[in-house]
Amino acid sequence: MSDLQTLSNLFATTYNPDPNVQKAGELQIRKVGNQEGMVKLLLELIANDSVDLATRQAGAVYLKNRVYNSYTVDSENPRPDQVPIAASDREALKQGLLRLLAVSPSRAITLQLANTLKNIVARDFPDRWPGLLTEVKGLLALDPSSNIREVAAGCVAALEMVRAFRFRQQSDILPELVASLLPSLVDIANRLLATPPANASQEIPYMLHLILKTYKTSIVIHLSPHQQSRESLIPWGTLLFQVVNLQIPAEAVPQDEADRERSEWWKAKKWAYGILGRLFHRFGNPSQLPSSMQKEYKNFAEHFVTEFAPEIFKIYLHQIELFVSGQAWLSKKCQYQIFTFMTECVKPKSTWALLKPHYETLISSYVFPQLSFTPAKQELWETDPVDYVRTTVDEYESYDSPLSAATTFLLSLASNRTKTTFMTILQFVNHVLQSKPAAPQRFGALNMTAALGQLIMRHPDVKGNMEQFLVQHVLSEFSAQEPYMRAIAAEVLGTIEKAGLKWTNEQNLSNHFTAVTTLLDHPELPVRVQGALALTEMVTVHESVKSAVSPQVGKVIQTLLKLSEETDLDILNNCMETMVEQYQTELLPVAAELTARLCETYTRLAKEGVAADDAGLTENVENIMEQSVGEDKTFAAMGVAKTIGTIVSSVDSSPEILAQVQEIITPILVLTLESNLLDLYDNVYDLVDSLTFKLRTISPSMWTVFELTYKVFKGEAVDFLDEMLPSLDNFVSYGTDVFKARADYRQMVLDIYTIAVTSDHLGENDAVNGCKLAESMLLNLRGHIDEHLQSIITTAFKILDTAQTSALKLANLEVLINTVLYNPAAALHFMETIRAGGSRVFFDKWFEAINSEERLPRVHDKKLTIMALCTLLEMDPSAVPVAVQEVWSNIVAGVLNVFKALPRAIEARQALEKAYAEEDDEDEDDDDSRALNLNEEDDDVWDEDSAYIEMLANEGARLREKSEKQAAAGDDFSDDDDDDDEDDIIEELGYISPLDSVDPYGAFKQALTAFQMKNSQSYQASTTSLNPDQQTLLMEVMRIAETNQGAQA
Repeated sequence: MSDLQTLSNLFATTYNPDPNVQKAGELQIRKVGNQEGMVKLLLELIANDSVDLATRQAGAVYLKNRVYNSYTVDSENPRPDQVPIAASDREALKQGLLRLLAVSPSRAITLQLANTLKNIVARDFPDRWPGLLTEVKGLLALDPSSNIREVAAGCVAALEMVRAFRFRQQSDILPELVASLLPSLVDIANRLLATPPANASQEIPYMLHLILKTYKTSIVIHLSPHQQSRESLIPWGTLLFQVVNLQIPAEAVPQDEADRERSEWWKAKKWAYGILGRLFHRFGNPSQLPSSMQKEYKNFAEHFVTEFAPEIFKIYLHQIELFVSGQAWLSKKCQYQIFTFMTECVKPKSTWALLKPHYETLISSYVFPQLSFTPAKQELWETDPVDYVRTTVDEYESYDSPLSAATTFLLSLASNRTKTTFMTILQFVNHVLQSKPAAPQRFGALNMTAALGQLIMRHPDVKGNMEQFLVQHVLSEFSAQEPYMRAIAAEVLGTIEKAGLKWTNEQNLSNHFTAVTTLLDHPELPVRVQGALALTEMVTVHESVKSAVSPQVGKVIQTLLKLSEETDLDILNNCMETMVEQYQTELLPVAAELTARLCETYTRLAKEGVAADDAGLTENVENIMEQSVGEDKTFAAMGVAKTIGTIVSSVDSSPEILAQVQEIITPILVLTLESNLLDLYDNVYDLVDSLTFKLRTISPSMWTVFELTYKVFKGEAVDFLDEMLPSLDNFVSYGTDVFKARADYRQMVLDIYTIAVTSDHLGENDAVNGCKLAESMLLNLRGHIDEHLQSIITTAFKILDTAQTSALKLANLEVLINTVLYNPAAALHFMETIRAGGSRVFFDKWFEAINSEERLPRVHDKKLTIMALCTLLEMDPSAVPVAVQEVWSNIVAGVLNVFKALPRAIEARQALEKAYAEEDDEDEDDDDSRALNLNEEDDDVWDEDSAYIEMLANEGARLREKSEKQAAAGDDFSDDDDDDDEDDIIEELGYISPLDSVDPYGAFKQALTAFQMKNSQSYQASTTSLNPDQQTLLMEVMRIAETNQGAQA
């Protein structure tokens, strides 16, 4: 296609209101889009001012996607629809993109072109585009006063070059880019700031925003040596302080606060705050710097915390004073950054010394107003009560808001500097409440109490006073005129109850319970939600409340269902789960009805989630981290599925009701799998596992789920085998009659096993799961998979010498052991067929494991080996391959070795079961010192969060080092520490095997008798070669076998 007008008309069809015209245009673009010269023509189209702006934007979007998908093509894994961009077009892009950025007619087109540039840079810079850096530096060297659009294009290009390499862990490209570009950028920024904001064009704050964003992007992971130097740190620090202190006149920004928040001036200020926060948090805080980063950043951190942190603190404090006094406005993002920095100042000794004299003022004048009931909260309550509830009860919903950051700051003070701050904070709360202020301020004090509730109930001097606090300051608010006061009263009560309040007066408990129940019928949604949450906590803790609710539990559940349907809040699903667990007997008659209602909700949420995701497919890739409406619906559906799972668990005492419930649930399982709702597969397979395991049978409708499982595994869900395995094992274990009758079902399971073990796209954990599935077939379908035995052995032998992890080595070995148990003569024959001497190779590996103390660690491993060795002893001598005849006499000693370790394994399993049971009963919150620093002085604080960050950083450093070694060594790489890094293979307490009911002692006694009769010569050799200890053990095993036999009789 060579005609610009034809191309323009073609792209104009992509936004035609007629969907038929639009689709025809898109098909035509696909048809001609891969032609050589098309990209060059597109560049001309986008640059042409006579072409309609929307058409140029459509062309820019297409160009970005074409470059992203097909700038280069992976020759090893090409996609059939992928045609690489021709070399001439790639050259045209490199020659024209920067010029095009300088004449871009809109920010929307600039964004598309910038993404295009980044994708080319990531692939071609520096080797195949060596002149780019020089070109960009040339643009940045121009005078902004006369070449502002060219300089702006240079700023965009600088940002995209940095973005292309920001996540490269080990690369010398980014440090070189930073050293080359940042001096020019800071010089441009200073010249831009010479123009007062009131007189500045919109290009000035836009470019300032780009420059600061470039710096912030460059320090996501590393701080380069250049940036650590005084030559860079001082000019950039001066610039950042200047931007933070910059007073933006009202006429320079929109009047509407939401628009002002999004304005370029406030974006620039947000990035300045963000840079200072990042420098301190990741690189400049020596007391919290992980040990793996000490070598690279210790000197910088000590300099930064001494020279820069005090100045940042001083400037931020001034900004707070201006904001609190009404002299200046602060955007929400900037307030969030200020609170975050102040929180970072709590733990280091040096910055705590700066903060300590001011923390009381900060709490009373800055934190408290954030937690009070503001006009913004009132507006949200009235216009969108569901969103109000979501942002109130979901801690992840608004984590980057000033309110969330203020709460985090408050908690950090109380937990890390308890001795200094805790009582002062509580005195402030009490002072506010005792002064009987207006409702918004009372709300603030109670909101602070709710935030600190868990800590309050850990403090030995305070927790005993909370009953009186509730009676004095909270109970009356349940009847307050303002609905939000009732909601916060319920929140405080629920928090304190959850933290372990012990009532000394039963009447006080009764009064609060009565107050909470009145909220369930309140007309305001947030009040009902908080009432439901508080009631759930009370039911869980108090038998008297549980008994009082019992007659009305059906109504309570209906209220919770209605609230859940109105809000789609996962926390309400948690409430329903708790209620179902607490009232299993009472809810048994209505379990089916309740399940049906929940399944309706699940279906609605799943369909709405799919629709929302489909509608959002065209959203900008840069917003991919923003949680979408579809994700909200999906999370809510997950919560509903968990509640359904709780109902399944609660009715397992009644097989008839459970079977009825299963038939109600099966359609949502089918819906999820047919619709490829991958995010919900984990929940779906939890339900399938639970239903099939508890019923111990597979209903006709459930076989549809099995067939769909195979279908989705062969499609998009190939990496969900870990989630599928328990269900697949149940299908094989409890659907044996169907498997025996259905050769196609047997083939499906075999196919899953083969793919799991041999696919290059799956890892060793998937191969382990595949081996477990093969084991389930071999144990449960004895005599019915003869036609697959050779295939299973062939697959196992493929990885016999190449498996890396201990888990896969053992799982694969046990597949072969199971084939011996299934049919010893055939198994050994097939091993010889597959590889000459194959049976001996297998025997050597098996006996290496038998003679090792740790290679068969679990009870099942030992029982399986004993039973398989017993089948070998019972074999006809003529069927024994020549390759293993000379080691046949070692079998008896091998069995005795396993028997020797079996009692210890059984004892270890019982100890683990006991430990799990005790762990469930333990209260993890008993240790007050974990949350409160009761004995601290003003030294550096190192808490659980610090230790967690240390662990993450060190693990990241270890993995990077391993990756570098692997890259350097290539195929010759061998990690000697692999075995040390693996988790121990521990007992799988939930695993049920057909061997569980087998008596290995009796089986061995029977096999030994058969061995003596069939192969007396080998029997003689086997028994006479035993040492005295083994002979003693043999007699003990025989004694236990006879004892067990007598007990069974």
